[in-house]
Amino acid sequence: MACKSLAPAKMDAETEKAAGGYPESAQGATTATLSRYQTFLFAVTCAMAVANVYFAQPLLESMATSLSVSPGAIGIVVTATQAGYVLGLLFIVPLGDLLNRKKLILTQLLLSALALCAVGLAQDWGMLLGAMMLVGLMAVVVQVVVAYVATLALPEQRGEVVGTVTSGVVLGILLARFVSGAVADLAGWRGVYFVSAALMIGMALVLLRTMPASPAAPAKGGYLALLRSVFQLYLTERTLRVRGTFALLIFAAFSVLWTSMVLPLSAPALSLSHTQIGLFGLAGVAGALAAARAGRLADRGLGNRTTGVALLLLTVSWLPTAFVESSLLAMVVGVVLLDFAVQAVHVTNQSLIFAARPDAQSRLVGAYMCFYSIGSGLGAIAATYVYAHFGWGAVCMLGAAISASALLYWIYLELTSR
Repeated sequence: MACKSLAPAKMDAETEKAAGGYPESAQGATTATLSRYQTFLFAVTCAMAVANVYFAQPLLESMATSLSVSPGAIGIVVTATQAGYVLGLLFIVPLGDLLNRKKLILTQLLLSALALCAVGLAQDWGMLLGAMMLVGLMAVVVQVVVAYVATLALPEQRGEVVGTVTSGVVLGILLARFVSGAVADLAGWRGVYFVSAALMIGMALVLLRTMPASPAAPAKGGYLALLRSVFQLYLTERTLRVRGTFALLIFAAFSVLWTSMVLPLSAPALSLSHTQIGLFGLAGVAGALAAARAGRLADRGLGNRTTGVALLLLTVSWLPTAFVESSLLAMVVGVVLLDFAVQAVHVTNQSLIFAARPDAQSRLVGAYMCFYSIGSGLGAIAATYVYAHFGWGAVCMLGAAISASALLYWIYLELTSR
């Protein structure tokens, strides 16, 4: 069985059930290996690309003033970026299974630079929204890169490599707000996007010289057939459904915290500045450290156990978080636990779905990340509503309930698999 050749130790029962029936020769398995330097470059690329999605959040006020847009409407900038990202997950990421991934990644980086320049040059509301949607659309290069490194890596190093690259994604998210604020203080909000465009071009040139040759694309047929196969994966791949459900729940919990956290921290009881609130994001570095470790555990066949422990930590993390008004240290502990848990499950999820179908990695990651986007959106909407009507304690109860639901689902899967 091919599934036995995809892991050095015994594979999770869940993956063993879902991965059968695909001979290794049909999966496009590769004997290539990635150097640490190449893995580092891919992690940096992902950090830069995902940061483009989050640069706008601390710049909204400056954008509104510059373009004479009401403060109540400027938030649509974030929505437009996320909408572009979701469209990219559905319509661009699957191309990694049909086209040469190296060329696709380089093209996306260059188009990202053009989209970023369009944002910097935007002189009216409509142009800004259109350009931000393009920024989100091209930012899905992150998922193409993740699938690409999973293809290049040896099976026994796949989880570790995916974890390292995902660490770059986490750091990009955490540092984006801080970097954009610092650059904007020096060069204005438009300067943030021009600087990022220059960096994207520079990274494209570096990768042009250092990226290994892309293995032959595993998918056959045309683009429409490729898109149909994405939706078929939801029906045929149990690992995708199971791990996608985990993703929806953990990122809903993640969004509940990070969407509403600014509200109690900036309220009169604490009255923290935006800079002080932003420093809480640095506590999430623990999540980046967890990512690579979780990947190594998945390589050793411990993905299910890692998931269970992480979901328990995720549920517990809401207890110290609830005491934010009396202890900022408790809040920091809660943030560390939550981000550690979320990233550990996230990396484990990706490692297991890649092991289940190495011949469809780009389509799998695109399909999987749709669960992430849905969870993040639902969590954000629920968090702001609950805080407005019931306060911070109710928000923490909501987050704990979502986390506990994920833990109970894991327990159910464990009991039914025996």
